[in-house]
This record gives sequence, C-alpha cells and structure tokens, in this order.
Amino acid sequence: IGNISDNMQCNFNGTLLISVLPPLLATEFIFGALGNGLALWIFCFHLKPWKSSTVLLFNLAMADFLLNMALPFRASYYSSGIKWRFGGAFCNICLFLLAMNRSGSTVFLMVIALDRYMRVVHPHHPINSLSISKAWCGALALWLITICMTTHVFTLKHVNTTYCESFMINTEPGHNLTWHKFEFIFSFYLPLLVILYCTIHIVVVLRGRQLAKDAKIQRVLCFLIVVAALFIFCFLPSNIMQLLIWIKTKKAHSTLQESEVCPALEDLTTAFYISISLTYLNSALDPLVYYFSSSAVKTSCRKPQKSQICPALSDDIEKYQNYFIRQVCWRGMNSSNISGKLQHSKQFLIIENKK
Repeated sequence: IGNISDNMQCNFNGTLLISVLPPLLATEFIFGALGNGLALWIFCFHLKPWKSSTVLLFNLAMADFLLNMALPFRASYYSSGIKWRFGGAFCNICLFLLAMNRSGSTVFLMVIALDRYMRVVHPHHPINSLSISKAWCGALALWLITICMTTHVFTLKHVNTTYCESFMINTEPGHNLTWHKFEFIFSFYLPLLVILYCTIHIVVVLRGRQLAKDAKIQRVLCFLIVVAALFIFCFLPSNIMQLLIWIKTKKAHSTLQESEVCPALEDLTTAFYISISLTYLNSALDPLVYYFSSSAVKTSCRKPQKSQICPALSDDIEKYQNYFIRQVCWRGMNSSNISGKLQHSKQFLIIENKK
C-alpha cells in the first residue's frame, strides 16, 4: 500500500512489481547485454571501413549496453521486496545510467532516422558525405547534451535509503512537475515526431519514384515501419502513464485528503513502473533491428576474418544493376529512366549496407 515518507513523497510497496519486474528485467539484461556486447565487438574489430552512419550505430549500441549494466541492480531491488541494498550514492549512479542512456538511445534513434531520411530524400546533400571525425564530434555533442539533461538525478534526496526511485509522487501540490519528468517526456515526443516524419516522408518519396514495388525496396520500407512501431511500442506506454499520473495527481490534490493521495495513485504508479521497463526492452531489441539485420554485419558474423563492406556492396550493386537492366529491357523503358533507376538502386543498397 502507498504511504507518505517524511519528505511528503509516496512510497509504494506493490506485490505486483515484486513478482513481475525481476524476471522481466533479468531477461532484458541477458538479451540486451549479449546483443549489444556482440554488436560493439563486431563494430570495433570486424566492421571496416567505418562510415558516418556506423558511428551513429556504434553510439546507439554503447548507450543500450550501458543501460543494460544497471538492470541487474534494479532486478535485485525489486526481488528484495523493493529494498535497495547498495547505498544512496550508488542508487543515484544507477538511476543516472538508466536516465542518461534511455535518453541517449532515443536521441541516437532520432539521428539515425534523420540520417536515412537525408540519404533517401536528399541524396546529394553535403551532410551525406560527412567525415568520420565530424560524425564523432556530432556524437560527442549529443552525449554532452544528454548528460547535461540527466545529471540532475545526482541531486535526488533519498530520505528512505532503501527506496531507490527517480519518479516520485509528491503529496504537496505544485511539486510533481519536476525537470526529471519533463526530460523523460521531452526525450520521447521529440524523437517520436522526427522518426514518424522521416518514415512517412521516405515512404511517400519511394512510392512517388515508383520503386516501392521492388522486393528489395519493400524490405527497406518494412524495416522503417518496424523501427517506428518498435519505438512506439516500447516508449509510448510509460509516457501515457506519466501523463495520466499528472492528471490524476492534480485531481486527487483537490478532492482528497493528503493521506488519501498515495493510496489513490498506487495502481496507476504500478502500471507506470511496469511500462517503464518496456523502454529497456527497446535496448534489448535494437541489436536485432539495427545491427544484425544489416547485410554488412551479417557478413562480418559469418566471415569475421574477411569482413569488408566495399567488395560485398560492389557485388550487390552489380547484381542489382543487371536486375534493373533486365526489367528495363522487358518493359521498354528509355535510357533516362534506366539511369534514374540505377542511381536509386545504388542509393538504397548503400543505405542498407550502412545500417
């Protein structure tokens, strides 16, 4: 049952969290650590040469891997009956890892969507030829912004040293809209809008170029839709729960006694903590969606001693050119259309191999 701590914050001891979250967090840790660890190993030792898009994928894998390092401690916290046994300082470190890398993951997902948008819709833009050093500078800038947005976690005060949560409900009106909650919402809705815009625009452009019927292009479109759907599935529930908690908290403050606020919000808060665990699931699934769906990474997994992107890419382009030539000859297309089709085929093969 929810109760009020000395600093007027609600502490919840839900049995549902104790039974549901430990196995869920443990499963996410196992798959996330193995998948992202393997992805980082491939990026570092077997995937050469790097491109600017490779830098983005590497940093996404790093954010996901660091987030997964905090999950065993959270699983221990819930399996111990919502009792933190590692001290207040390490509690804030763990919460910071979760907040920073959750935000970092959404930021890099957003930038990867923008990168693919530019390569498809504006293939001749100079940003598509960004050097590796400039891509790293951009990635470091994104990390710096993310760290600045989440360092406030270190200022959290834990009156009850065995209760380790960053999302607190305060029984005093006006104390619930914290920077931490605003950052949590902002780091979802901005990337969501960008990812949806890029995905929809790419689909429209491909259909306008009459390439969407090709099997290889259909796989690209399917991949983009899956990425957007996965992002929504993992991040939307917790953000909806957070908004509902704000609305109900405001209503509870005006209609209930102070001692009744916490019990009234316990069910909704329990749903929020379960839904926020879905955001960690995204980090476990990213390796399957982004890294191991890439033909370049698959080649590296099969033949790590000979992992070269360029020869494989050249062979694919040549095969795809021959395919389009056969299609053109069959349909009686003119030479200008041939050139346009071949250019688009090269463009998408390069994008796919850069994933």
